[in-house]
Amino acid sequence: MTETSSPQPSETPENLAGNQGASAGRLDVLEQLLKPEVQESLTVLVDNLPKLTEMLTFMTKAYDFGKSVATDPVLAEDTMASLTGFTKPVTDKVKNVASAAIEAGDRIHEQGDQGQIGLFGLMKMLKDPQVQKALRFTQAFMDVLNEREKQDKR
Repeated sequence: MTETSSPQPSETPENLAGNQGASAGRLDVLEQLLKPEVQESLTVLVDNLPKLTEMLTFMTKAYDFGKSVATDPVLAEDTMASLTGFTKPVTDKVKNVASAAIEAGDRIHEQGDQGQIGLFGLMKMLKDPQVQKALRFTQAFMDVLNEREKQDKR
């Protein structure tokens, strides 16, 4: 009695091609390992494995810490509260100055050309404490700029 043998699953053309590809891949790796520069690189890599392990451990700890900090809702809430506490006075001051500037602009448009300032009007304005404050600031600002310009020339 003769038996006809059918190809086993591992002997199918697809599997044979895959096995040849795997063996060709192994040969490529072996050929690479035989190169002197690859062997030198592997030697350096093996020599530095303790340092690499130490660096990797440190980086893993840093990553874990950063991830825990970034995902901690209590810390995020506290940070936002701190930032708000710091920036709120500044933003309130900026809003106050901006609204004053807008209101001043509106007043100028309402007055039109009628609001010309003469010599006596200017002298009256010089008595205003806000004008004095602005003039002192302007003088101090110009003094600082002048000092910096002199330092730059040296």
